[in-house]
Amino acid sequence: MDLRATSSVDAAATVKRYGPGRCRLLAEKVETREEFIASKKAGFRYFQGYFFRRPEILGAREIPANSLNYLRMLTAVSQPELDVRQIENLVKGEASLCYRLLRYLNSAAFGFASEIHSVRHALSILGEREVRRWIRLAASLGAGQDKSSDLVLAALVRARFCELLSPKIQHGDSDLFLMGLLSLMDTILEIPMPQVLDNVPIDHECKAVLLGATSRLRPFYQLMLAQESGDWAAVKELATQLQLSEDDVSASYWQAMQWARQVSSGA
Repeated sequence: MDLRATSSVDAAATVKRYGPGRCRLLAEKVETREEFIASKKAGFRYFQGYFFRRPEILGAREIPANSLNYLRMLTAVSQPELDVRQIENLVKGEASLCYRLLRYLNSAAFGFASEIHSVRHALSILGEREVRRWIRLAASLGAGQDKSSDLVLAALVRARFCELLSPKIQHGDSDLFLMGLLSLMDTILEIPMPQVLDNVPIDHECKAVLLGATSRLRPFYQLMLAQESGDWAAVKELATQLQLSEDDVSASYWQAMQWARQVSSGA
């Protein structure tokens, strides 16, 4: 339902009539936090709109201590060479992160013969690639723990979508997973994007596109936003420009959504 073309009374009545047990309704053109909260309370299950791309104008302010810790984690795993001791200390400094890490590795998915009790052992078991990946996910979830879960989910979907399509486009050394993940970090942390990027080392092309500057990644970034907002004409045009099939784009986005739901509930 288009919230711009439907009164709140009519929207609520429609959800009550068609929603529970029959249909899962999507609220379209959600542009403010108030509209998101109201439509969620009304019973909508899916949401789409400008709120999830740039919910509010952010002014410069001090970064809260716990948010700064999560940025430090993202910084640590974005370095060319990992400093395992530094990462270990950062993880130990966040009790919830320690818990998530040990629970993750002691889950049935790994099936280790003996339990893993220390952060150092856990990091050595994961290996470099998985350490980078897991810390990024856990730090993003931690940074957004006081925010709408839908906002954090959107960041995870963007990251995975970019990662899935990265082998099909030219992107040099740019880390597209990190680009997607950081694209909503200003909103999650409630600080301006330049301030986010001052604290996380990222390649020039990704940094430029996240700041709205000229970048060779701009068409791909626009494709991500178009797919997210359901602008199918733009998706078709950008997919053609990037030599991607619309089926691949759609399938990748669907896979990214399934993955993000799984990660956000179990990471």
